[in-house]
Amino acid sequence: MYSKRQNQVSNFLRKELGELFLINAGEWAPKKMLTITVVRITKDLSIANIYVSVFPSGDCSKNIDLLNKNVAKIRFELGKRIKNQLKKIPELNFHLDDSLDYIDKIDRALKK
Repeated sequence: MYSKRQNQVSNFLRKELGELFLINAGEWAPKKMLTITVVRITKDLSIANIYVSVFPSGDCSKNIDLLNKNVAKIRFELGKRIKNQLKKIPELNFHLDDSLDYIDKIDRALKK
């Protein structure tokens, strides 16, 4: 179960990363729309697992790999934005959130 502090930091990181993705989306995921769905952070606030939904969903793993390849640049940009709110900028791990594709697949199966 998450503590109150973990929830606050997770929501804060989700908001700030979302704004960063709006500004730099063309560089990190050309011709794709990235949405941060969930941020899960460890108890010591040192590692953040970020789940990203990609639209359109074709070749999503390539976009997640590109994000993980640019993680140092993303972390640096995040650090410039949140340096006064957190003592330590957490390590970032990006993961694909394919829950929307899974829901769409179930919906199509039920409509048949």
